[in-house]
Amino acid sequence: MTRQSLKALSEANFEDNEISINVGGFKKKMRSNTLLRFPETRLGKLLSCHSKESILELCDDYDDTKNEFYFDRNPELFPYVLHFYNTGKLHVMGELCVFSFSQEIEYWGINEFFIDSCCSYSYHGRKMEPDQEKWEEQSDQESTTSSFDEILAFYNDASKFDKQPFGNIRRQLWLALDNPGYSVLSRIFSVLSIVVVLGSIVTMCLNSLSDFQIVDSNGNTDEDPRFEIVEHFGIAWFTFELVARFAVAPDFLKFFKHALNLIDLMSILPFYITLIVNLVVESSPTLANLGRVAQVLRLMRIFRILKLARHSTGLRSLGATLKYSYREVGLLLLYLSVGISIFSVVAYTIEKEENEGLATIPACWWWATVSMTTVGYGDVVPGSTAGKLTASACILAGILVVVLPITLIFNKFSHFYRRQKQLESAMRSCDFGDGMKEVPSVNLRDYYAYKVKSLMASLTNMSRSTPSELSLNDSLH
Repeated sequence: MTRQSLKALSEANFEDNEISINVGGFKKKMRSNTLLRFPETRLGKLLSCHSKESILELCDDYDDTKNEFYFDRNPELFPYVLHFYNTGKLHVMGELCVFSFSQEIEYWGINEFFIDSCCSYSYHGRKMEPDQEKWEEQSDQESTTSSFDEILAFYNDASKFDKQPFGNIRRQLWLALDNPGYSVLSRIFSVLSIVVVLGSIVTMCLNSLSDFQIVDSNGNTDEDPRFEIVEHFGIAWFTFELVARFAVAPDFLKFFKHALNLIDLMSILPFYITLIVNLVVESSPTLANLGRVAQVLRLMRIFRILKLARHSTGLRSLGATLKYSYREVGLLLLYLSVGISIFSVVAYTIEKEENEGLATIPACWWWATVSMTTVGYGDVVPGSTAGKLTASACILAGILVVVLPITLIFNKFSHFYRRQKQLESAMRSCDFGDGMKEVPSVNLRDYYAYKVKSLMASLTNMSRSTPSELSLNDSLH
């Protein structure tokens, strides 16, 4: 470009002439006087350039024959930039990440101060509280990733049998034992396991009734022999179930890392520990206190109900919900603890002289806990008018505190229940009759989208923490 053309361009820029702007293929002609309304922006500075080198510092390419400036930026966002130059007000592109939008307007030299009032509150709220958005999306991202990983792990475990003796038979047994509903055999095995678990729980409950208890000559209480037979049969079944799963497991080292297998182990350990303790007590009377340990371990049989999680999609979904909702559960406990502390002290101050049930702060903690959780035992009640007003406020506050996080937890439970159903459907659709054929169907698009989203969020945080005037897109270009 010659000095004469540059001089002519410089003179033309200050007149009411048009220049061509090409942003990622989106072309638009703009008047110079419109751009000069905001001389501190990138396009405004472009009109004051007097050399090609200075022009190329502000744009990616320049065609002096067409007087066209080319920018390798997001073409979908540029209409928002045009609207800003025409009206002086900037609107936020809702479809774009708030930090990407911030980088884009920073590139164009537009200050956030120009964001219109209709978008300002939402924009600054999303930008100043990114962790809240991560909380809302974390379960979706983690569940999508975990679904994909679980299917791949399932497929990888099934492929290990191809290199083992009797691999096809062991694989079919593994699928029948570990995947209820996979085949007719697995359904029969699942029904039997559920019946034995429920029978064991019912037996333990009936054994606590005095009508079914046997008292010997020394006044000691023993179990009914019929219930003892049921208990021994249940233990034999649970032991067989665990040993069978372990025998056909594709990876023995990872077997007990699975939560459901640990539950199976814990369901039979109390019986064998109790058996060993009783043998020790009989051989050494001085260790009679160990008998109390055996009584406590017998009560742990109630945890066998957790074995139903292997056969229930709802219980597994509940476990996943609690796993990924620890923040919401933590907030619920925090809100309750704050409310309980406040109302217990208020109730103690008002009722300590007139009500013996509320004469101490620990006693008031119990009353506030029962009231805020809307249980209302009625064992301790305030008597004065001020105390009743305090109780009313405590109950209303408890309703609000409990309801707010519960909605988020319920939404996550619904999400995980649908996810678990889809995961089970994908696993059951795999056919391993003649060896490995094809990978189970997985929504790779969603998995890839979440991975890219997480990567872009990490890169955005890196660019924000780096003291540089260049944006992320500048570095990529």
